[in-house]
Amino acid sequence: MNAPTPAAHLEPDVQARPVPQAFIDALKARFGDKCSTALVIREQHGRDESAFAPVPPPSAVIFAECTQDVAEAVKLASQYQVPVIPFGVGSSLEGHLLAVQGGISIDLTRMNKVLAINAEDLTVTVQPGVTRKQLNEEIKSTGLFFPIDPGADATIGGMSATRASGTNAVRYGTMRENVLSLEVVTAAGEVIRTGTRAKKSSAGYDLTRLFVGSEGTLGVMTEVTVRLYPLPEAISAAICSFPSIEAAVQTVIQTIQLGVPIARVELIDHNTVRMVNAYAKLGLREEPLLLMEFHGSPAGVKEQAETVQEIASEHGGNAFEWATTPEERTRLWTARHNAYFAALQSKPGCRAISTDTCVPISRLADCLLDSVAETDASGIPYFLVGHVGDGNFHFGYLIDPEVPQEREIAEALNHKLVSRALSLGGTCTGEHGIGLHKMDFLVTEAGEGAVNMMRTLKHALDPHNIMNPGKIFR
Repeated sequence: MNAPTPAAHLEPDVQARPVPQAFIDALKARFGDKCSTALVIREQHGRDESAFAPVPPPSAVIFAECTQDVAEAVKLASQYQVPVIPFGVGSSLEGHLLAVQGGISIDLTRMNKVLAINAEDLTVTVQPGVTRKQLNEEIKSTGLFFPIDPGADATIGGMSATRASGTNAVRYGTMRENVLSLEVVTAAGEVIRTGTRAKKSSAGYDLTRLFVGSEGTLGVMTEVTVRLYPLPEAISAAICSFPSIEAAVQTVIQTIQLGVPIARVELIDHNTVRMVNAYAKLGLREEPLLLMEFHGSPAGVKEQAETVQEIASEHGGNAFEWATTPEERTRLWTARHNAYFAALQSKPGCRAISTDTCVPISRLADCLLDSVAETDASGIPYFLVGHVGDGNFHFGYLIDPEVPQEREIAEALNHKLVSRALSLGGTCTGEHGIGLHKMDFLVTEAGEGAVNMMRTLKHALDPHNIMNPGKIFR
């Protein structure tokens, strides 16, 4: 199947449905102050961190405080056949929150309680508005932690909905592996549970995995039970500069293929290092670098680090800088997580068209190096970071939103990048999700038959198409 042609503009196909005033009146009667129709509130809930052109905001925002609030809001929406868009902190990157068919936003941030910590079973149950930083703060006395770290302080509900991962995925997996069970409000307003706290099950269809990654198109998550992990006895972080991206990538490939249980390994290209230095007032060498972290016993961490340092040296790696204290590690990882904002500051007034792909580790160098060469030749400023330990990397093309040609070039670059990843046995998105931006690529990747099966599931669970419509499928 041929890949889709690049879009000339990031302009969503808006087909808003009418929202009856009787529906809005019913919401206000039921929710009172928890229902807002103020324009500024609606606009806040009608956008995310994507580069899409603005669309009309949702007609109302419900600030849910419990599962019953969500269920009653969805029941009313189902009665009037009005779209429903779940909202966390708004950090998604592919247009997930845009109200392309109108409707209401259900803000879940007030549902932010940690409901049950089962330390002896290494699990915790939370409401969807709990953020990853809040969760780790509340469980730190148990000696456990939740490792999924997408960078943004996203909510656990939002991370589940987009099947997020991040810097720790190479060691601890993604949300797919770490969500054990869910409480979900269906499109009919019914409350169901998927799964249990048991580590495994053979009981029927795996509904938990069906909802994880569904991007709000099948239901609204109202409770999430996730795995926890013991805090490592020892943690050490290091940075290492390289003469080229290829040298850094080959170091990662060899490290993974040798079975070194590295916890995190992030690639930052020289452009991004320069941006981060300016933004965070750091003095990192402005060369491609790897930011690594090792978890385990003191002896195990030492052995892992020495092995990786030896591999890096074979590929020209130099200027190892070690960080063993929490403060030093935080400084390094804060710089990595601020790469997006550092890039935006490097070109005032710009927008970032951010994209991600993931390929088998053996094809990482092929995909990454060709994509870098294409982007360098385009003249478009960009930043490049990657969770390269699992073959996942991100380009951010920095464009002037008032210059259509720049947007077209960035979209063409994204098209070539994703097409290349698919040709190498990879995926069009490693962790951002499909949203609005990659719907055509989903068909290319999965095939018409598989996508039609997804549509059949969607129609069976959401016959009136009210759950975040217009996302994932055209």
